[in-house]
Amino acid sequence: MTDPIRVAVTGAAGNIGYSLLFRIAAGECFGPDQPVILQMLEIPPAMGALEGVAMELDDCAFPLLKGLVLGDDPEVSFKDANQIFLVGSKPRGPGMERKDLIRENGPIFVGQGKAIEKVAASDVFVLTVGNPCNTNGWIAMNNAKGVPRERFTAMTRLDQNRAVAQLADKTGRDTTEVSDMIIWGNHSATQFPDSLNARIGSERVPDLIDAAWLRGEFLETIQQRGAAIIKARGQSSAASAACAAMDHVRDAWSGTGGRSVSMGVPSNGAYGVPDGIMFSFACRCSGKGAYEIVEGVEFDDFGADKFAKTLEELKSEAAVVQDLV
Repeated sequence: MTDPIRVAVTGAAGNIGYSLLFRIAAGECFGPDQPVILQMLEIPPAMGALEGVAMELDDCAFPLLKGLVLGDDPEVSFKDANQIFLVGSKPRGPGMERKDLIRENGPIFVGQGKAIEKVAASDVFVLTVGNPCNTNGWIAMNNAKGVPRERFTAMTRLDQNRAVAQLADKTGRDTTEVSDMIIWGNHSATQFPDSLNARIGSERVPDLIDAAWLRGEFLETIQQRGAAIIKARGQSSAASAACAAMDHVRDAWSGTGGRSVSMGVPSNGAYGVPDGIMFSFACRCSGKGAYEIVEGVEFDDFGADKFAKTLEELKSEAAVVQDLV
């Protein structure tokens, strides 16, 4: 076996963290030959619950799990971390608007960004899962100026996975046949799931499915799926979010082999997105956290309008927390 990598997970005793930790320890994220040390961060009131999670991890006797670090200080949990999952964030409360949630969570990611710059490994790769993940990731990135900004990413893979499942179900095909189903923009109700450029097997999705469904029910289902799950089960997405986080990181570490996947990454000016904004693009990963934004994807008028709206929302979110960066 190779040397262990250090994997930090914030909000580790929460539902997503709980769903994520055991799968990482089992080798599902970094592979069956890669040992890991899990470095778990929680807020002080949740430390008792985190100790219980650690007991369960011990009781699984995972061959790949070579150590556990528990703490409520990011400088401890992020120490020499190669991979960081920023999962923990405050949920939206009753009557809270999105801008209020951004202001509530922003300071958390200021501190975590500074801790990443101070103590994380030089090859650290960061995935922000805690919502609003694009803007939280942007805040963390801007508070870690000494870390290359491309090491910070945000998760829109859950939206991609949801879209793939909907297209497969609609056509009676297998999810493995769906490709190039990219989410553009923000992980929010303005996101743009681009079915125009997606394919099922060798066929274009618009040649297989009615445009009215793609622009109506499909789009609304993906944009509102999180709210629908909360209404159905009384809690937000957990297992599916953990699965998407692992998909995102697995592709970043192992490469996509030419496949395009959805990743929130700092813009390099592609598609007219202002430099640095954490925007979900079509990306190809070559491994060890390296990726490139896929150029040349074309949109029709409908897609261009949706693209512009999600970009405008991200700009407005950045304005709300400009003082934090």
